[in-house]
Amino acid sequence: MPSYGQGLLDHIASGVSAGESPITHVAELPARRARHTPWPDWAHPAVVHALDDRGIARPWTHQIEAAEHAHHGRHVVVATGTASGKSLAYQLPVLTTLANEPRASALYLSPTKALGADQLRAVTALVDSDPALAGISPCAFDGAPPTETRQWARENSRWLFTNPDMLHVSLLRSHARWAHFFRHLRYVVLDECHYYRGVFGSNVALVLRRLRRLAARYGADPVFVLASATAADPGKAATQLVGAPCEQVIDDGSPHGPRTVAFWEPPLLPETVGQTPVRRPASTEAARIMARLLEEGARTLTFVRSRRAAELAALTAKDMLPADLAQRVASYRAGYLAEDRRALESALSAGDLLGVATTNALELGVDIAGLDAVVVAGFPGTVASFWQQGGRSGRRGEGSLVVLVARDDPLDTYLVHHPAALLERPVEATVTDPGNPYVLGPQLLCAAREMPLRDDEVDALGAHDVLTRLAREGAIRRRPHGWFVTAGIDPHAAVDIRGGGGGQVAIVDTTSGQLLGTVDVGRAPATVHSGAVHIHQGESYVVDELDLDDGVALVHPETPDWTTAARQTTEIAIRSTLEHKQFGDVSVAFVEVEVTRQVVGYLRRLHTGEVIDSVELDMPEHSLETRAVMYTLDPDVLEDAGIDATRLPGALHAAEHAAIGLLPLVATCDRGDIGGVSTALHGDTGLPTVFVYDGHPGGAGFAERGHRELVRWLNSTRDAIRACSCTAGCPSCVYSPKCGNGNDPLDKDGAARVLDVVLAAIG
Repeated sequence: MPSYGQGLLDHIASGVSAGESPITHVAELPARRARHTPWPDWAHPAVVHALDDRGIARPWTHQIEAAEHAHHGRHVVVATGTASGKSLAYQLPVLTTLANEPRASALYLSPTKALGADQLRAVTALVDSDPALAGISPCAFDGAPPTETRQWARENSRWLFTNPDMLHVSLLRSHARWAHFFRHLRYVVLDECHYYRGVFGSNVALVLRRLRRLAARYGADPVFVLASATAADPGKAATQLVGAPCEQVIDDGSPHGPRTVAFWEPPLLPETVGQTPVRRPASTEAARIMARLLEEGARTLTFVRSRRAAELAALTAKDMLPADLAQRVASYRAGYLAEDRRALESALSAGDLLGVATTNALELGVDIAGLDAVVVAGFPGTVASFWQQGGRSGRRGEGSLVVLVARDDPLDTYLVHHPAALLERPVEATVTDPGNPYVLGPQLLCAAREMPLRDDEVDALGAHDVLTRLAREGAIRRRPHGWFVTAGIDPHAAVDIRGGGGGQVAIVDTTSGQLLGTVDVGRAPATVHSGAVHIHQGESYVVDELDLDDGVALVHPETPDWTTAARQTTEIAIRSTLEHKQFGDVSVAFVEVEVTRQVVGYLRRLHTGEVIDSVELDMPEHSLETRAVMYTLDPDVLEDAGIDATRLPGALHAAEHAAIGLLPLVATCDRGDIGGVSTALHGDTGLPTVFVYDGHPGGAGFAERGHRELVRWLNSTRDAIRACSCTAGCPSCVYSPKCGNGNDPLDKDGAARVLDVVLAAIG
């Protein structure tokens, strides 16, 4: 007898047009039984009573294993699946300590405001249920709280719920005002810590070191409790993040019902024959799948990539359903009022809403039970996010269905044809690099402003060279009692921990004066140049003017029937070699490079892909010092593989594009975090060379991860190219949406041959 999830999938498949075969793979994941354990003797009776009142009569094994580590003073990370009750692992020891010690305090940090708000509600409900917990006074401290809220939190709250941004710019910056809180700080909770990666994660790692440093000044040594999705070596990643050894708990004792996981590849659109082939959009396909599921009465959550896509997916599904079902479909995204979001969440949990199309706003922090199916429109970038989203289904312990609908993207194409890469491997190892001098330098200035840096602290961070450079620049001075920030410098305000501390360009709507957002100075010429189409929260704007001197891009609302793609020249020079290996006619290296880019114009394209025109621009050059993984090849061995001089530029270019698209398979990065250069004759190597580099000053750890995982990465890249059904290349294999050369030249077959040569040489 087919499972419940398979039955739902059969119903979806029955609505597919004749001749289409979108399902590439189906996996049946077995149910897992619960494993319980008794409450520990040290747990405060009021806390146990409060949890019992909320339906937790017996904890699961992993919850108590992690709580035991924390209670006995050991930093710990609990890395188990979605809906595995990781919150209890820190709620139990934290609330017990706060109940037993009337002056003790705790700090909760989350990467998103929605997650923090949800956890605050849960903790508030617990402390409100028993008078013995009343003095804990949990409180939110995020965004820009009014003065009275700040004062109340400082004077009354013993469990503060905030985010790393506020910790950096407010609590640590004004630590003297929080002296009482820091003096009695017993626990620091980092929720969903796998989100702290790349430049953001590197900044957070240094913020946490500053927190531990100031806590020690006030006589505290807090225990860190981290919660993560299932991950590769979570203890190592947590240790890197916190800066101190962390135990890991990975044996999940929670139950879940059987789950059917299906991989779905939309067909190529027939009307594009003769042009670049494209597939039916993943969000449109996902809306159709959701409508079929709702016909079967299956409560369904559909994840899409943007706010606008969420609205359109909900409307598309409604149009396909009878009126009685259509009124039970809604969209959910950031930007809604809090009360509207809560109403939608309640309606979905209660079953009043049958289907919701959402951005990743529902990926974290909202406990929704009773979902039968989840549709994921496009791989969300990491295995962690996929299972966070897919794990929303089947929470009633019954069968469920998860459908991954592939976008027109090399990574999606690879995954739907190589499902083991998603189903049979753990979440990616989190990539952080706190030693990145471009991140470390600004953070050192913040630390020194908070409290002068001692030489032993500088030595422990390996930061002597960075501080010496900052001293030459006049930002910091060495005195007998340590390193002091130069008067008049405000380092905290200059550091955006999510962007790496570089300059920002403000994007302003000229019709309303509203600040829409910011973009790094280095990326501004390619993304908000004059004439560019800028998308903000699903709305389209056209850039009127980019003023790099004043740091502002002026835009106006417009919905043109065309898009823009910057054309730019890129040169890359090797500054130093960190690691190098020679494999016969192929060499592989991890290098420090200087990338010099100049936007020279942009293409305007219709949504069909047809180019309307090319517009010239006169923009300044921009240099980026970063790190790259590279390989070189001997021209003779390429000639033997059928790649002559005329094919070489297109083959290398296509191999570079495809590799950039597949790097997120081995490193937790987005395609926008990395760049690439390929050349048939590079000035520094004298050979055909391909580079893939981090798009952040100093590097973000992604290229280094690619270097370590080179064989798996390039094998996957070659397989993705060969698995694509197009004849000469398309967005699913070798085309790039951000190519500075307009995707010309590209040689799909040549790219596969280049990768054959590299992989044959290195093993």
